[in-house]
This record gives sequence, C-alpha cells and structure tokens, in this order.
Amino acid sequence: MDARFTAEQDEIRQALRVVLQERCGPRELRAAVDTPTGHDPALWRVLAEQLGLPGLALPEVYGGVGCSVTELALACEETGRTLAATPLLGTAVLAAPLVTALGTEAQRADLLPRIASGDLTMALAVPPGSALGLTCDNRAQWAGGGRAGGVQARPVDQPPGSVWRLYGQVDQVLDGHSAGLLLVAAHAGGFARSRTLLFLVPGDAPGLVRTRQTALDATRPQARLQLRDVEAELLGADTDVLGALARVGDTAAAVLACEAVGAADRALERTVEYVKQREQFGRAIGSFQAVKHRLADVYVQLQAARSAAYYAAWATARQEQRVGGLALAQALEALRTAAGEGIQLHGGIGFTWEHEAQLYFKRAAGDELLFGPAHRLRAHAAEAARLFARAEVSV
Repeated sequence: MDARFTAEQDEIRQALRVVLQERCGPRELRAAVDTPTGHDPALWRVLAEQLGLPGLALPEVYGGVGCSVTELALACEETGRTLAATPLLGTAVLAAPLVTALGTEAQRADLLPRIASGDLTMALAVPPGSALGLTCDNRAQWAGGGRAGGVQARPVDQPPGSVWRLYGQVDQVLDGHSAGLLLVAAHAGGFARSRTLLFLVPGDAPGLVRTRQTALDATRPQARLQLRDVEAELLGADTDVLGALARVGDTAAAVLACEAVGAADRALERTVEYVKQREQFGRAIGSFQAVKHRLADVYVQLQAARSAAYYAAWATARQEQRVGGLALAQALEALRTAAGEGIQLHGGIGFTWEHEAQLYFKRAAGDELLFGPAHRLRAHAAEAARLFARAEVSV
C-alpha cells in the first residue's frame, strides 16, 4: 500500500478547500441550512460545474470524472472541515452507486450524466444504519418484511414488473424533502415470497408527501416520506438488492469516516487557535500543561482515526476488505472528543448558539444517530468477522 497522495488527489483537495473557504464560511452555512432546501444551490452548482464533485467517482462514459471512491472520500474530508450542507452524500455516495450497480443501461444513460452535471439530486429512502448493513445484518425485516410497516410494492400492469405502486412511510431520509429523484427500497411478493426491491420515484410524483423533519444536525436535512399509492419504476432487474445495499454501506462508511476526520481536524484547529489567545491568570491558557495534555490526547486520537479512514477508503476502492464500519466508529469517536474538548476549552462561549463549536458536536451526535453508534458499528463488525464465535469442540 502506497500511503502517499497522488498529484491529482492533492489538486482535488486544494481546489475544494479554496472554494469552501470562500463560499462556505459560518455565516453562509447558517444561511444555507435555513433555506427550504437546507443547502445553498449556488454552492452546489459551483461544486458540480467547476470541480465535478457529484461525478467524481462516476465512469467517464456517463459524464463522470472517472476517479475512485478514494478521491471522493478525500473530497468529503474537505467538505467535513466546513460542515458544508450539500446533497453530495445522498446523491453521489448513497444513490449513484446503486444506480450504477443495479440500473439498466437505459436508466444509467439517463440518470448518471444528470447526476454528474449536478442537475439531478437523489435521496436514498432507507433506514441508514440497518438497511446499509452497518449496525446489523441488513437481511432483517427493516422495510416491512412483507408485513405491515415499511414500504410495500405491488405490480399493477400486464405483464407484471414494468409499473409498480408503492405504499408506506420512511423517516430520516437525507435530503428527502428536496431531492429531484427518490430511490425507495420496498418489499414485494407478500410475506411468503418477500423480497426487497429498489424503485425510482420522482420528487413531484402524485401521492408522495414529503415533510422536512427537525434534525439535531441542521447541516444534514432530513425528511419523512409518505407514499400513498405512488407509481414507481423498478431499478434494474430482480437482483441482489440487499447485497448491493451492504456494499454501498461499506463505501459510505469509509466516506463518512473521512468526512468526520475533516470535521474533527477543523474543530481541533479552532480550539488550538483559541487557547493561544485566551488569557487566564496573566497567561494564555494554552500554556498550561493540563490543556496541552488534553489537546495532545485529541491529536493522537485524530491521527489514529485519519489512518483508519484513509485505509478504509483505499481498501473500499480496491474491494479488498470491508472495514468501513470500523473506520467510521473510530472517526465518530474522534469527532465527538474533539468537539467536546473544543466546547469545554472555549469556556462560556463554547456552548452558545452563536458559536460554531456546537455545530461540530451536533455533527458527531447526528451521524451516530443515523449510522451508528460507534459501539454497534464495532459489534456488528466483530459479529461479521466471527471474532467471538464459540469454537467447535470435537469429541
């Protein structure tokens, strides 16, 4: 493994950092999350048109840049530093890989170029932690399992399979209130022959009710989707949807780990800047040994999380190991520690609404609610690896 960044990767990181510093400061971020969409469309156009961010990991034949997941993860590390509110996670990290893997050639040719250009945003309507296989086996009945609950699908045409109708509800859908196209997981076939399928639903489809929910982390807007006999198009054929969701979950975990590392790095950086300026007892508080030790511990934890996140991004791109969940667990703990110490060391202003420190803490807590928590990420990884399986004793 070569741990050095390529010239292209360095250029992507540097160009993105410059754009975000100019257009995604604290004031711009607060204004963006208060809009009906929850993000700044002008910033999204810049990221799409000038940097090609939505199509960074998409094939060139569909208008993408042709890079790997590694480059996308490194780009998300930069967006994590500023907590940029964009539809990048839902569109490029969660939905686009599923369209690429499962969609028909006609669906890929129609959707992927529009995703790469930034004209189309998507949202994946599933419970993130369970459906993506991060905290449990995603073969459980998280989408209804043919019984009441979740989203149910039934064919309504002859021959069956080309037109479907969906009925049900999904909560906590990232960017679900503003996405132009929804990718909805639903159960079909009843309980005896139940199977999970993915369906394409336009954001303005009749019978679809989208309600933006109040989220702990306002930089990750979420919505409740109510599907009341909504017409939908099946994505691809009747393939291994659960396996595809699990693979996307591992990729998303690696990307989220890099994003959390970027946020933790910026939180620590802001705290170090502050303790060098704030004076107590006639000297900067950063000169006190206790403060140095606390920040040194944060730094060590952050570097360990960065190494794990980079390795996960590298391994995911090569499909060698599935370590995204472990990297995400370590990164989320590092972000929570860095944000918590930042609030403490900023003193009385650290927990105020006007200061940015609370935004980083909410990002850590919000991601754990959506994709974690860390102990469940580790427990599922250990279970999948059978680390604690009872050895068979032969007599």
